[in-house]
Amino acid sequence: MQFDFLSSLHRSAHFFFSILILCMFFQHTTRAADSSTNATSSNSPLVYPAARRGDQVDDYHGVKVADPYRWLEDVDSSETRAWVEAENRLTFGFLEKIPQREAIRKRLTALQNYTRYGVPTQRAGRYFFTKNDGLQNQSVLYWAAALDAEPQILLDPNALSAAGTIALSRYDVSNDGRLLAYGLSTAGSDWQVWRIRDVASGKDLPDEIRWVKFSAVSWTPDNRGFYYSRYDEPNEATKLLDTNYYQKLYYHRVGTPQTADTLAYQRQDEKEWEFYGEPSEDGRYLVIDVEHGTGPKNAVFYKRLDQPDAKVIELLPNFDAEYRFLGNDGSAFYFRTDLNAPLGRVIAIDVEHPQRANWRELIPEAADAMENAGVVGDQFFISYLHDAHALVKKFDLAGHPQGTVELPSLGTVFGFEGLRIDRETFFGFTSFTTPQTIYRYMLDDGKVSLFRRPQADFNPDDYQTRQVFYASRDGTRVPMFISSKKGVPLNSENPTLLYGYGGFNISLTPTFSVANLAWMEMGGVFAMPNLRGGGEYGRAWHEAGIKLKKQNVFDDFIAAAQWLIDQHYTSTPKLAISGRSNGGLLVGACLTQRPDLFGAALPGVGVMDMLRFHKFTIGWGWTSDFGSADNPEEFTALWAYSPLHNIKPGAKYPPTLITTADHDDRVVPGHSFKFAAVLQAAQAGPAPILIRIETEAGHGAGKPTTKIIDETADEFAFLVDVLKMDPPMKP
Repeated sequence: MQFDFLSSLHRSAHFFFSILILCMFFQHTTRAADSSTNATSSNSPLVYPAARRGDQVDDYHGVKVADPYRWLEDVDSSETRAWVEAENRLTFGFLEKIPQREAIRKRLTALQNYTRYGVPTQRAGRYFFTKNDGLQNQSVLYWAAALDAEPQILLDPNALSAAGTIALSRYDVSNDGRLLAYGLSTAGSDWQVWRIRDVASGKDLPDEIRWVKFSAVSWTPDNRGFYYSRYDEPNEATKLLDTNYYQKLYYHRVGTPQTADTLAYQRQDEKEWEFYGEPSEDGRYLVIDVEHGTGPKNAVFYKRLDQPDAKVIELLPNFDAEYRFLGNDGSAFYFRTDLNAPLGRVIAIDVEHPQRANWRELIPEAADAMENAGVVGDQFFISYLHDAHALVKKFDLAGHPQGTVELPSLGTVFGFEGLRIDRETFFGFTSFTTPQTIYRYMLDDGKVSLFRRPQADFNPDDYQTRQVFYASRDGTRVPMFISSKKGVPLNSENPTLLYGYGGFNISLTPTFSVANLAWMEMGGVFAMPNLRGGGEYGRAWHEAGIKLKKQNVFDDFIAAAQWLIDQHYTSTPKLAISGRSNGGLLVGACLTQRPDLFGAALPGVGVMDMLRFHKFTIGWGWTSDFGSADNPEEFTALWAYSPLHNIKPGAKYPPTLITTADHDDRVVPGHSFKFAAVLQAAQAGPAPILIRIETEAGHGAGKPTTKIIDETADEFAFLVDVLKMDPPMKP
């Protein structure tokens, strides 16, 4: 069982962000300089690329809404491509004039050049893990016949593309350790192609599985095949834009063509349902997780695999709570759920007697949010969030406490995956100043030993992290992590990067980032608040930041900025805000609501058009968090904060560098294209409004190391220029 991570696969795949709108042309010039606003790198007005203004107007429940740059949604049109090229020329011309840019890129490269490992998976005495030597564009998958044996390369994605744009998206190993099923993604697309490799020989079998999206695979205990989910074959010309409906669950038998795969489950009456099929470890059941969009509430069905012609049974059909299958003992199924427990608990349901009166509570709700759970060997491993940092507790299968797993410090933990027969498991730990470190845990005696500790080029003792709490607009107490070099003076002069997300029940916890470390080396402060909409405090915290309450998220972020200013960490001219995907929406909304509060903004791959996001790829799945403009009441709320629709002509906006990618088929680039065009046209101050459009890249997953370094270097160079920083740069 995979510690509850695969069961939330749809949510993590959809977001961390999801839509498609595309690019085109624009023209306008910034107005005369104003001494209260940051000047451009060249101290001269920018001339933005010309963009045709169309006459598209939509009617939303009687409200007429103009969308003059609708044509930018067509990413492949010649007009859009010309606009993209012109915008990139302007942006890179601006960035090339910043003298610190190359030094920043070199330092990021040096910091990134350290060996790092993924958490190992053990199957039948064989160990599988990823490793990156430092600057490899993609991590390499290794296997070893024993923990102390010499690892062998099993799959090197870097050999598949000279530019490093083919990524290993997911993999799973058969229970006997003989076969590897692996998915590849090209140029950052969510579409995956799956293949099967013989571990011993390192050679691929003829099998090829296509049109897979938002799905892992799950091997059957007999090692003969696996379950996976796919969509019908898309239109090749429009596959990066078209909505994704009618996902189907299939079984693939090793050695057979995909055309022979067995359809395990579908629902022609429910086009938005998505499926993840997992055979129980005893081989008796197929457990079907049913997702509807990205909301945490799901359904669970099952089917007997040991009975010919067995029907699918709708065990938990109501979508009334979150239910995550953890494993089973015979007909007793274990679930993590937030039903009648907003912070989470573990229950047992006997599928032979499934009435709620027969359900048993094994691990009750605690004071902290239960983030993940898993069964390895004969123990539950439960990960809790205590004020957004990890605690791990153990329980036996009857729910009796068995102690805790000691962690090095305040940080984030992941792993604890394995099978019921295993006597060991592995976990990773990270914090703002601790690169991902891997540990081995022995189930019989609870012994923890170090497996791999990376050695990056910095001294963690030079840095400090503290957690503070501040009041949001409505008085809600919100936590925030602040990391910096030790001894940072509270003189209001520190360049500060405020990063946020606030959505989809996703928790922001302390993790190591080369970019954040470089920022702190440059004298910057890094701040990360845990906004409502996330999962840091369970269901109530998430639901306080969705749909009609989404403004709470922006209020939390704005209050964090004001707190940093009031406490003299920074001041408006030194304060930058950053976020990606749903976090890009966050930055866009706060930028348009309070342009006076921030010194710079970095909205990345953001959802900027809140009236049309659901019309592209998997965007419809986000309505569980955002709502939909098709609903009159939700339209009013969306229109009130939609970044694209709240740009005010003649306003003075802070320096802004928008980032997106031309192959993003989750949050389609049209969001950022239209936002850039409108913001450039509206800008009345001298501050630059630029857009950096990556080619041959997607939403972020699988992006080559070189592209990550280049993009981060450009963002930091932009901040150095517009925040008027004079950073000490290491060679």
